[in-house]
Amino acid sequence: MALALGVDTGGTYTDAVLIRDEREVIASAKSLTTRADLAIGVGQAIQAVLEAEQVTPGQISMASLSTTLATNALVEGQGGRVALIYIGFKDGDLDKHGLRDALKGDPALVISGGHTHAGGETMPLDVAALGDFLDTHKGVSGFAVSSQFATRNPAHELEAARIIAEKTGAPVTCSHHLSAKLNGPKRAVTAVLNARLIGMIDRLIGRAQDRLLELGITAPMMVVRGDGALMSAEQARERPIETILSGPAASIVGASWLTGAENALVSDIGGTTTDVALIRDGKPAIDPAGAQVGGFRTMVEAVAMRTHGLGGDSQVHVVAEGLGGGVFLGPRRVLPVSLIASETPEVVHDALDRQLRATTVGEHDTRFARRVPGIHAEGLAAREEALLDRLGEQVLPLSDLLRTRMENGALARLVDRGIVQVSGVTPSDASHVLGRLDAWDSEAAHKALELVARKRVGTGDRLAAGPEELAQMIVNQLTKQTCLTLLETAFAEDTAEFELPSAALARHVLTQKGLSGHRGLLALDTALNVDVVGLGASAPSYYPAVGERLRARMILPEHAGVANAIGAVVGRLTLRRSGTVTSPSEGRFRVHLEDGPRDFTESDKALDLLESVLRDEAEGAVRQAGAADIRVVVDRDIRTARIEAQDVFVEAMVTVEASGRPRVASE
Repeated sequence: MALALGVDTGGTYTDAVLIRDEREVIASAKSLTTRADLAIGVGQAIQAVLEAEQVTPGQISMASLSTTLATNALVEGQGGRVALIYIGFKDGDLDKHGLRDALKGDPALVISGGHTHAGGETMPLDVAALGDFLDTHKGVSGFAVSSQFATRNPAHELEAARIIAEKTGAPVTCSHHLSAKLNGPKRAVTAVLNARLIGMIDRLIGRAQDRLLELGITAPMMVVRGDGALMSAEQARERPIETILSGPAASIVGASWLTGAENALVSDIGGTTTDVALIRDGKPAIDPAGAQVGGFRTMVEAVAMRTHGLGGDSQVHVVAEGLGGGVFLGPRRVLPVSLIASETPEVVHDALDRQLRATTVGEHDTRFARRVPGIHAEGLAAREEALLDRLGEQVLPLSDLLRTRMENGALARLVDRGIVQVSGVTPSDASHVLGRLDAWDSEAAHKALELVARKRVGTGDRLAAGPEELAQMIVNQLTKQTCLTLLETAFAEDTAEFELPSAALARHVLTQKGLSGHRGLLALDTALNVDVVGLGASAPSYYPAVGERLRARMILPEHAGVANAIGAVVGRLTLRRSGTVTSPSEGRFRVHLEDGPRDFTESDKALDLLESVLRDEAEGAVRQAGAADIRVVVDRDIRTARIEAQDVFVEAMVTVEASGRPRVASE
């Protein structure tokens, strides 16, 4: 009997499952995710699931981890301070593909160098400028290096990376290691995001491995990639960007395994995000343009997933304008008031009671802040340092913490860096008020929603009569926004051409009237023509209303709350390597390799060499990651042009995929 352990670290909960012989879930457990040290929550969930089935650590043959950490970090704008070395480009190229936005004010150096599309050097690498930059920019947690046409000749990226590593010791991400495709600015975005995530993912994996060993589990640990396949923990540490959408991808794999669905929309609601994807012909759809998350389009292969900042812990915003008023949710995650009150009840209840006695609702009522322990703060401005010193290790109401409006920006930057967490009213609090959830402090949730309900809208009336009415408004808004995310995905993935963007179609008056079954001079009917699989611990609370609104069958499978952890176990170790053969002149066929271009006089010999190199790399890497029974698939995409009745070779992309099931510890 082979027992596999699957673990998923979400924004709010960490889940663990045990699966016997890849066929049966025999136990599952949940623990609160511990942001300060994720390994604590991982260890608690693992201990709970082992005790539930009386399994000893030595019986575990494989462990696998899926995580929303990278996805959430990019959605919330968090991560380490990075620097970009941009070789052979122009300053204006920083504005392409959102590269400047991805840098978030972090430093960038644009220097001469780079290569041509054929792999020849354009200009020598400006080593002196690089050295001066490194001397004057300290406190950088990771570097991204992107050189013009590095996928055709990576020499300058490799040399810059060597210099950076020798001078700083910081991790370096080379763009050509993340994608073999052209498009330098887009590769640079991917490299910047990878560099920003390295420290965060390294801490998670390292501590998770340490915790497994402390519990006596010596089985190899895998990590889920964004396309649903598995990679080794070491590979994930080097390329954390490939774990974006790891949790969502695992949920799709888990949903397919749980339901056997051939065609369905999968909607997975977590604490921070709602992730929607399509299962078509029994397989998750892959995004051909690269994973998009947090507003950034990357060159990472991943499931075609639409990730929205909408979850059980999404911040509730009051719409005071207009006559009716209302609420909307997200995209930022905050700590539910009921959760922070369960951890520090005296501080939270004292502040809430004081706020309830006031004659008017304050700007910062229901909001608290705490420092995330164990997160090293460096490179902070003076105002941020002062704010952090004032906060110390305590939980403080924002009204006590913030003394000037200028400090609002400083607090936002500390939250973006993951150094401070802020609380606020969330759908989780609303569920406590409605009696759907009883995990934390329901009394604090009632007090917080009473405060928000007292806020005034455009007519001068209260937002809501009381906590219960406001709680229902919040849940209804979550239903509405979830329906919109599902409709956007359906319009985007439908084979028909609708001539409008999917977001506009989802919100279009005809779509909404059709969902309501409008009957007048016109009869309008709209419905999802595919089943919806609802996943997530809170899916049974929220999703029946979503299915009713969309006129679709809502499937809520057993173990839906731990589908991510299930998907982490049942995937395959898979690695892809790609390379290019070009024809710089008639009769010459150039293979672009890591150690530089090589020319041949016959296209077949060039293609055979590239395939051989890629096969060795892919098969060797997947075997080193722990795969057994390896299967290799080769794809040659050869592009030709018809010239004077002859097919002329232009370019070829060769992709080698090696995959296998992870070896279990007993082997």
